[in-house]
Amino acid sequence: MQANRFFLSVALFASCAIMAHSENSSGLLLVANKGDRTLSIINPATGVQLAAVAEDGVTGHEVIASADGKLAFVPIYGNSGVGHAGTDGSLIRIIDLKKQAVIGTVDFVRGVRPHCAMIGPRDKLLYVTTELENSISVIDPKTFEVIGSIPTGQSESHMLCISSDGKTGYTANVGPGTVSVLDMEKKAVSKIIPICKTTQRICISPDDKWVFTADQTKPQMAVIDTSTNEVTSWIELPGVGYGAAVTPDGRWLVVAMSGISKVGMVDLQTMKIARIFDAPKTPQEVLISPDGAFAYVSCSASAQVAVIDLKKFTVEKPITAGKGADGLAWAVVTK
Repeated sequence: MQANRFFLSVALFASCAIMAHSENSSGLLLVANKGDRTLSIINPATGVQLAAVAEDGVTGHEVIASADGKLAFVPIYGNSGVGHAGTDGSLIRIIDLKKQAVIGTVDFVRGVRPHCAMIGPRDKLLYVTTELENSISVIDPKTFEVIGSIPTGQSESHMLCISSDGKTGYTANVGPGTVSVLDMEKKAVSKIIPICKTTQRICISPDDKWVFTADQTKPQMAVIDTSTNEVTSWIELPGVGYGAAVTPDGRWLVVAMSGISKVGMVDLQTMKIARIFDAPKTPQEVLISPDGAFAYVSCSASAQVAVIDLKKFTVEKPITAGKGADGLAWAVVTK
C-alpha cells in the first residue's frame, strides 16, 4: 500500500511538473524540416511530436505562426543553399495547426526563393524575404494575398527581424555581407550597413537597442547600435556563429555555433561569452520561449531540437523532430 502511494505521488509530481511547464509554455513548437519536407508540430512540455505535416514542396527552410496561433506559414525556398544554383521556390504553404494539414498557398507565380517569414508586431501582416527579387513581400495573412513589397537594395536578403514598434526592419544580406535598414512604413531602404565578407542570420533585442548578425568568416558577432545604425562592437565567440536570439529580459544572447556543435550564452551586460553548452550536431536556429525559460536550438544533422533550461543553465533531453531540422517558431495556443 505504501509503495502504491509512493508511485502515485511520483506520478502526480511528474504530471504537475508537465502541467506547469505546459502552462508556462502556452504554445506549440514548430520545426521546418528541410530534409523531410515537413513541418513538425511539437508539444514543448512533453517533447512529443503531435504531427509531421507534408509541405508538398521543395523545400521549406523557415516557419512562422500567425498572430492568433492558428496557422503556420512555411515559405518554400527551394532545394539549394543561399547563393547556390538550384530550384527557385515560388510558394508559401499555409498549415492549419488544429487540422494539421495544408489549407492554402500563396503563389508568387515565379521563382523568388521566399525564405524568412515574420509577423509585424503591430499590423500583424506577414513579411517574407523574397531573395531573388531583393525584397520583402508583404502578405495579408487572412486573404493570403501579396499586398506590397519593400526593396532591400541588396542581393541575398536571407533573414529578417523587425523592431517592436513595427517601424524598422533589418535584413542580413549573405553574399554582400551587409545589413539593410528598412523603413517599414515608407517601404524604403534607410541605410546599408557593411558588416563583413559574408554574414548570416539576424536578431534584435527586445528593447530595440541592438541588432546582432554573425560573421561567417570569423568567430564573431557584429553588434549594431540602432540609434546610429552602425557596428559599434564585436562579440568574440569560440566558433563561427549562426542563428541567435535574445532572451525577453534582454540579459542573454543565445548563439548557435554550427561548426563546433556548441551553443553559447553571451552576457549582454559585458558583451562576452559567459556559458557554453554541448549540442547535437550542426545547431542552426535559436528560439526562446515567450516566458524566457527555455532556448530551443534546431540541429539539422541530428534531426533534433536541443533544449536549454535558461533558469538552471542545464541541457535537457533533446526533442526529436525531422531530417534537416532548421527553422523554428512558436505558436501561441488560444483557448
